[in-house]
Amino acid sequence: MSELAYAMGPAPGGGASGGGFSMLVPLLLMFAVFYFLLIRPQQRKQRTHQDMLKSLKVGDRVITTGGLVGTIVDGGEQTIKLEIADRVRVEVGRTYIAGRIGSRDSKEAQTVPAPEGQPGGSRTGSSTGSEGGLLSRLFKR
Repeated sequence: MSELAYAMGPAPGGGASGGGFSMLVPLLLMFAVFYFLLIRPQQRKQRTHQDMLKSLKVGDRVITTGGLVGTIVDGGEQTIKLEIADRVRVEVGRTYIAGRIGSRDSKEAQTVPAPEGQPGGSRTGSSTGSEGGLLSRLFKR
């Protein structure tokens, strides 16, 4: 009887088959999902913002992360001077420019959404106006 009980017990050494590789596969899959859903889009967004900052020139209308809208009158490597009203100029760090609105020369302004969390920024999943909310659009009411 004691031999039978020993045969039914766990195998010596814990009985784990497959080793550490089977535990590594879910971890690699999670990293891949995080990379393609979070890291890669953020890097792309940051790269386009850096390209926009490099292409700024005198006469461009810009909006800052603080909400100031002005026209670039002088540009340096680290800071730029904005004219926010007649003869009112402020110096702003170049990295605090959220987007380009348009230039003084262009007839039509190209709008750039404000960064996430800023007033007037694009909101995912919600809409305003006559379109209604997400549920209204889904159920067409």
